[in-house]
Amino acid sequence: MGVAAKKMGTVAVMMLWMAFLCCHAAQGQRRRQLRFDGKRGEFRILQVADMHYGNGKRTPCEDVFPQQMATCSDLNTTAFIRRLILAEKPDFIVFTGDNIFGFDASDPASSMNAAFAPAISSNIPWAAVLGNHDQESTLSREGVMKHIVGMKNTLSQVNPSEAHVIDGYGNYNLEVHGVEGSHLANKSVLNLYFLDSGDYSTVLSIPGYGWIKPSQQLWFQRTSFKLQRSYMNKPEPQRGPAPGLAYFHIPLPEYASFDSSNFTGGKQEGISSATVNSGFFTTMVAAGDVKAVFTGHDHLNDFCGELTGINLCYAGGFGYHAYGKAGWARRARMVVASLEKTEKGSWGTVKSIKTWKHLDDEHLTAIDGQVLWSKSSSENEKSENADIGVTSESRMTRISTHDQDSLINLCIIMKQSGKI
Repeated sequence: MGVAAKKMGTVAVMMLWMAFLCCHAAQGQRRRQLRFDGKRGEFRILQVADMHYGNGKRTPCEDVFPQQMATCSDLNTTAFIRRLILAEKPDFIVFTGDNIFGFDASDPASSMNAAFAPAISSNIPWAAVLGNHDQESTLSREGVMKHIVGMKNTLSQVNPSEAHVIDGYGNYNLEVHGVEGSHLANKSVLNLYFLDSGDYSTVLSIPGYGWIKPSQQLWFQRTSFKLQRSYMNKPEPQRGPAPGLAYFHIPLPEYASFDSSNFTGGKQEGISSATVNSGFFTTMVAAGDVKAVFTGHDHLNDFCGELTGINLCYAGGFGYHAYGKAGWARRARMVVASLEKTEKGSWGTVKSIKTWKHLDDEHLTAIDGQVLWSKSSSENEKSENADIGVTSESRMTRISTHDQDSLINLCIIMKQSGKI
């Protein structure tokens, strides 16, 4: 492609971007309640992992071809997000940590402002969690999260108000309601969980990365139980829990359970999880509503694999100041939840959750499309469980009593030993 053609392409993208902003400007701050689209019956989520934003134009790219270095910077990361927003028109954007690379961000607030700018200017609601590099400049993890929460159009939270004691910053949940005007307009038909997976271990005898602590798991269990109870009770009681999706940065040890025969995507590096297993995967299995987990951290991994009914997915590296591999395109993950049509022709509950990835190439190539969950397969599993005496109600009872008591005791023991 010649220089003139490249300039024309850039101008065209900028014109499309300005038109997009004009179309969405009127919605602005009114879009606080996440809701399924009434025309398509969909909720579209763009996941952006590991932007590693530094100081903008002054920050060079990592792991690109030598001929790209002279013109490659954080601005390439910004351009990629804008292209994706224009192409996919997501209803929601999730940033799953290492949003900035603290060591190279001389002013972390300015770096965050620039990193999240495409999401902010699009007027699309967005949320973020922290990675292990966000706090490595002059702001603490709490300070970074508080800055994010104060930004325009974000639905991020520092921590849930009902959790008086909880580890980390950026633990919260968001509800996605049914189509406006439908019988499920006031119910959350898709639940989104966000957790702080930490940065590095603070226990001297345990090296490596952080993990999701017992206090966070207790909050997740109580929140999941509350949401399931609300969904399955009047008005408009449903037969089973609404599907849930979980977002955090550092992958769980269970991500190491897969090989090329049982996942979709690529695995080009090891699984950099914590060296201890906190049991959060088991906690999610017991809760029964989470259908997929989405992380970042390992930039050269972009696979999804299913384990015990939960899909464990990477997004793949997004940012140009993050390590990668020359010739292996930066990428992002799309997730689309689709509603079923009722017998009366109105939109009902979620029938399927699909995913694919986009590459930052000339055509924003979409790859590795797959169905993560479908209502029909879930109902078959319920039928099998009923045959052996397992019901949603009994599972929820176990979560609310035995498992919560165990976590409370574990919290107390670890607090007393100084490990949390």
